[in-house]
Order: sequence, then C-alpha cells, then structure tokens
Amino acid sequence: MVLRRLLATLLHSSQLVERLSESRPIRRAAQLTAFALLQAQLRGQDAARRLRAIAAGPAGSLGRRAARFRDTFTQELRRGLRERPRPPPGSQKGPGPNP
Repeated sequence: MVLRRLLATLLHSSQLVERLSESRPIRRAAQLTAFALLQAQLRGQDAARRLRAIAAGPAGSLGRRAARFRDTFTQELRRGLRERPRPPPGSQKGPGPNP
C-alpha cells in the first residue's frame, strides 16, 4: 500500500517524468516500441492487400479455395477419427448398463 502510494506520487511528478523521458533506456524503449508498432501496421496492411487481391481474383476463386479447404478438413477429421485408438469395450462411462 505504501509502495503503491510512493510510486503514484513519483509518477505524478512532472520533473521526474521529464528526466526519465530524456534518459537513454527510456528513449530506446520508445524507439523499439514505435518500430514494432510500425512493422505490425505495415504487415497488417500487406496482408489486407493480399486478401483483397485474392478476393478480387477470378470469379469464384475464393469460393473454390474455401470449398477445397472444407473438403480437406473434413477428410482429415474423418481419417483422424478412424485411426484413433479405441477404448476397450465396457470402459466407457455414460448411459446404459455398466457391469
């Protein structure tokens, strides 16, 4: 409680905040943060541009891709369900008679 009050008092001190903002570690942290935000923004814009290009491609191209994804997903899901190990009979819990 005392530590929290002390930190709040220090952070509300304009002189301290100004001196910290002029320090090398804080300036470097701000530069790295700005760089990361700019890179994320540029990558997001690039991804949006590529998605728009795919959507504006030949008619039905996006629909065909979605259908192919759906078919592949369902095939893989069914294959995974078929290949999973089965529990021994009678070891399942649920409705029905249990010995």
